Amino acid sequence: MALLARIFTIRASEGFIALFCAPLITAITEAAPQVRLRFAPKPGKDAAPLRDGEVDLEFGVLGAFAPEIRAQLVFRDRFVGVARAGHPLFDGPLSPQRYAACRHVVASRRGVFTGPVDEALVEFGLERNVVAVVPGFPDALTAASHSDLVALVPASCVGRDEAARRKLVAFDLPVRTPEIAVSAMWHPRMEADPAHRWMREAMIAACRDAVATLRE
Repeated sequence: MALLARIFTIRASEGFIALFCAPLITAITEAAPQVRLRFAPKPGKDAAPLRDGEVDLEFGVLGAFAPEIRAQLVFRDRFVGVARAGHPLFDGPLSPQRYAACRHVVASRRGVFTGPVDEALVEFGLERNVVAVVPGFPDALTAASHSDLVALVPASCVGRDEAARRKLVAFDLPVRTPEIAVSAMWHPRMEADPAHRWMREAMIAACRDAVATLRE
């Protein structure tokens, strides 16, 4: 692919782009120096940009997306709690009650105050004290690092180096939450396109390598 000259548009959430854009750019441009990448924001799960050809590849949770869209699992993730080092939460056993009683910050593109941990807390008769909603996981990490707010983020967002840089501590939640399955998605018309197939396979491999590094 050394002679390939093409622009690929990649759509993903703010958190995904912050975490993976560097390894994706490196993997693609080192093998194909004339390829250029355009990273686009993902305000929702609308499949229209893929259908209309505005987006070449999308990363995210598949869910009820669109029946014709092709998808491949990239990696599995899980939610963890995050708080600043020295947070009062770490002064005793981590119970659902003590976790729920903290002041929380939630990341939501849609501006909702509840997340996957809230249904699990309901089984204990508990409700989180959510005081702020921010657009993305990087924003939630920033808020947690400069306050006593507790954030809920995918484990991949807060690797050892990131936690140390922000002086954060990630912890296992005291309740069970659903697994996160991150997939790559594309329109069927691109299925047999050689350049697109190479690009998506290279990006999927680069993402998996980056996740493996974060988990070391």
